[in-house]
Amino acid sequence: MQTRELNGSDAARYYELRLEALLTNPDAFITTYEQEKQRPDPIKTTADRLDSKTSRTFGLFSEETLVGVVTLIKEAHPKFAHKASIVAMYITPENRRKGGAELLIQEVILFSQAIHLEVLHLSVVTDNQPAKKLYEKLGFESYGVERKAIKLPDRYLDEEHMELFLKQ
Repeated sequence: MQTRELNGSDAARYYELRLEALLTNPDAFITTYEQEKQRPDPIKTTADRLDSKTSRTFGLFSEETLVGVVTLIKEAHPKFAHKASIVAMYITPENRRKGGAELLIQEVILFSQAIHLEVLHLSVVTDNQPAKKLYEKLGFESYGVERKAIKLPDRYLDEEHMELFLKQ
């Protein structure tokens, strides 16, 4: 498996993987499958997002197939420009527990260090133990739990907020 930064030319495959993610793990994302399907001109919108200056999306590939993604969103305000958030992490079920998620997060960390970021934030649903263990293994520490962070039709989900201070 290998990783690389995605760009607008990857929009169609990213969009297909995003739809799969929303169907496979709906509790892990704020956007629903139905909302994503209703976006006008989704491939162009996705391409624009992948070419954005304020975010970077990295892909995990098995051979030539995109099997995982993660996005880094940099803060825009000058007083927050030393921080960024990791969002939209997804690995296809058949490619989980093979080290790909760790490769993706390590790629984000290296990129973040290269552009002189100092702090990375992420949030994870509290019952997603595999993800929490991965983030802790890579040095992220919890700084709080937001109770009832996500409201689903039949229940609430709590989110754990985690941070990593990057060494410069």
